[in-house]
Amino acid sequence: MAFKMLSKFGLAAAMFGALAACSSGGEDKYVARDVEVLYNLAADALDRGLYTKAAVFFDEVERQHPYSAWARRSQLQAAYANYMSNKYDDAILAAERFLQLHPGNKDADYAYYLIAISHYEQIVGVGRDQANTQNALNALTEVLRRFPESEYAQDAKLKLDLTNDHLAGKDMSVGRFYLRQNAYLAATKRFRNVVENYETTSHVPEAMHRLVEAYLAMGVEAEARRVAAVLGHNYPGSRWYTYSFELLNGSR
Repeated sequence: MAFKMLSKFGLAAAMFGALAACSSGGEDKYVARDVEVLYNLAADALDRGLYTKAAVFFDEVERQHPYSAWARRSQLQAAYANYMSNKYDDAILAAERFLQLHPGNKDADYAYYLIAISHYEQIVGVGRDQANTQNALNALTEVLRRFPESEYAQDAKLKLDLTNDHLAGKDMSVGRFYLRQNAYLAATKRFRNVVENYETTSHVPEAMHRLVEAYLAMGVEAEARRVAAVLGHNYPGSRWYTYSFELLNGSR
């Protein structure tokens, strides 16, 4: 994914050499450089797709010239370079540090967005722990809350919808497991969570049908019929309503 941060901070860059030089003992030694030289080294590495190298150069800009305007730019560029090299935790830390030091900066929206997508790209399958998914949900929500008109808001909204769908899918997977194990109360808790907290996701019709199954298995037919009626009203053409109708009328 290409970000406008590159165009905001892009400079004509040329390589001037390495940051460190080897001493006779084979150990790296500190090499002081002008801030423009360091920043151009970093920008050139970024343009060439050498993201790990770029992150090192951007970090060096801040280390050698911590109070310069270039240092502020480099903090966020280092975060982007780490993101592009799949070093998501480093990207998050760099972006969070930028926000701590410059909370009112005009590029704060980008920093929040970078944190969010770094969490988002660590989301794993529904069978795994969903800590990253919850972190992505929280961070994407923060982007939309703080910057609803930002250029990043539309993509954040799309990713937020997908994240919610993923979390609902996790509850569905666990609920089905409990249903197969005849742990009906535990199953209904999961399915109700989908219906109540992820009502915009594609999992709701199935969750309602699974509630019908669980309530019938527990002998609570009135509640099963109530849920089926809501299912039929909201999703009349759904196959899940057909299944519930057949189940309640003895066809399944």
